[in-house]
Amino acid sequence: MTNKEVIEALYAAFAAGDIPAVTALMADDIHWSEAEGNKLADRSPYKGPQAVVEGVFQRLAEDFETFEVEIDTILSEGDLVVTAGRYRGTGRANGITIAPRIASFWTVKDGKIAAFQQHVDTLILAQAVGGPE
Repeated sequence: MTNKEVIEALYAAFAAGDIPAVTALMADDIHWSEAEGNKLADRSPYKGPQAVVEGVFQRLAEDFETFEVEIDTILSEGDLVVTAGRYRGTGRANGITIAPRIASFWTVKDGKIAAFQQHVDTLILAQAVGGPE
């Protein structure tokens, strides 16, 4: 599988709700960094797949009634894969619907995701779920 295909598989598994398939694509020592200002950045970088599941995925499920990732661009060069698209979600607490543009930087080594860096308008996320003061 190419590095681009690894990331495509990750997004497909996430869309299907198959978290075991998502984590199977991650290196044991993955470093996952949420955007500065994001509520979920409080524990960044998350180290290891279990930390990502507990600190990111489970908290997203708590904060959002619905949450989807739409990717419209994938660029791959060496170990780096860059994706662009949108998050679409509805906040559980207040019903606010959001659709911020995103860019993500993925490092893929030996067929496994070694690192993730999120870029998103954190003010838009905070409107739906709150954020750091």
